[in-house]
Amino acid sequence: MSQMPQQAAPATCPSCAEPVEPDDLFCGACGHDLSVLPAPPQGHATPAMTGPRDSGVPAPRAGVEWPAPEPPGSDSISPKTHLPTDLPGTDSGGHPLHPGTPGAPAGVPASGVRLDRPAEPEEYPLQAPDPRAAGETPGPEQRPEEHAQPATTCVACRAGRVDSDGYCENCGHAQPRERDHMERESGPVAAVSDRGLRHHRNEDSFALGHTALPDGGPATLAVVCDGVSSATRPDEASAAAARAAGDVLLAALPRGTHPQAAMHEAIVAAAQAVNALAGEPDAAREHDPHQNAPACTLVSAVVAAGLLVVGWVGDSRAYWVPDDRDAPPARLTEDDSWAAQMVAAGLMSEAEAYADERAHAITGWLGADAYELDPHTASFKPDRPGVVVVCTDGLWNYAETAREMAETIPADAAARPLHSARVLVGHALDGGGHDNVTVAVLPFPAPPQGAGSA
Repeated sequence: MSQMPQQAAPATCPSCAEPVEPDDLFCGACGHDLSVLPAPPQGHATPAMTGPRDSGVPAPRAGVEWPAPEPPGSDSISPKTHLPTDLPGTDSGGHPLHPGTPGAPAGVPASGVRLDRPAEPEEYPLQAPDPRAAGETPGPEQRPEEHAQPATTCVACRAGRVDSDGYCENCGHAQPRERDHMERESGPVAAVSDRGLRHHRNEDSFALGHTALPDGGPATLAVVCDGVSSATRPDEASAAAARAAGDVLLAALPRGTHPQAAMHEAIVAAAQAVNALAGEPDAAREHDPHQNAPACTLVSAVVAAGLLVVGWVGDSRAYWVPDDRDAPPARLTEDDSWAAQMVAAGLMSEAEAYADERAHAITGWLGADAYELDPHTASFKPDRPGVVVVCTDGLWNYAETAREMAETIPADAAARPLHSARVLVGHALDGGGHDNVTVAVLPFPAPPQGAGSA
């Protein structure tokens, strides 16, 4: 679940350090303009949140080799978070991602404007199936032929039969919706999504796929979306975005479209799909004039032709975990969030920013009321096998750093992606399950067609 509060002004003047009030426009001591964020400190890469777009795309196998692993016993594996700019790669304009590289996109985005809903109850009862879902068109992650028939035995008493309304005829217990817990494999890629322990429904969604490139090489993909809880129909927004992005990737990659260009097209299509949900009759808004347009975040990964390409908008993340755990893992995405913005602007340390109650306020999302769409994409060329973990904040809140994620995922994740996704979801639930949890696991390099979980 993501949230969108408004950005607060700094507590002190960045010029003279004198205290200032939240709504001051200028410092009373030195006259500094408080509406202008200071430039980030030298040597600290600013996340590419509002950088200019470029239609240029690197060659299919272009890229820089990742650094060789440090000798065992060195301090190369540290608990600090790795940012995408810490690793060789290119952005969607073909610019290098090294910190300080001239031409690398930089900037600080405008803050969000939407406040999250009030705190929810500690527990919700299991819900009966939503009758509105019967007429919905299933997306890539919910195709009927890919799911087993619904269980007819009550999950509570394990004896009664479940009637057509979704209630046990023996004990009367409401059964969970199908979307409360979803699992799927697509070739060597797998994903699991769970409602969590505190929410009344699952507002996450995902799409998976595997296909062949024109030269016959394998390509795998995963799209994970997190519905914004303060928006109207966030579950529909995440499902529409995941379905649209997955369909575009599965159509573009076999045509020979470069994976990074295909990723950009997929995010644009996802945004359009979410925007379309806001086109409701005026009569519907009269009954609920304070409703917000449907919105969600998105993160996606494609493994093809020796490349690892990620794309995102919002605060869902992608992590790289090498099979050789002596090599450093890395976080491949940079959040569109209040905390990331404060760190990039040099106003707070990372520990201070993420300890603030506004830390998870997002500054980028898909939806009709979002600012101008700025899809973030980056490509990498790993020099060793491993896995890509694509997830919502329902997981990374319990394994935030790349090292924590590497310690949580099983060592055989590349061979057993579905098992590994289950383990990661279980880790979040064991930690409290305060949010919906969705995670996809993609092996790198993409195994040949026909490979799957052991």
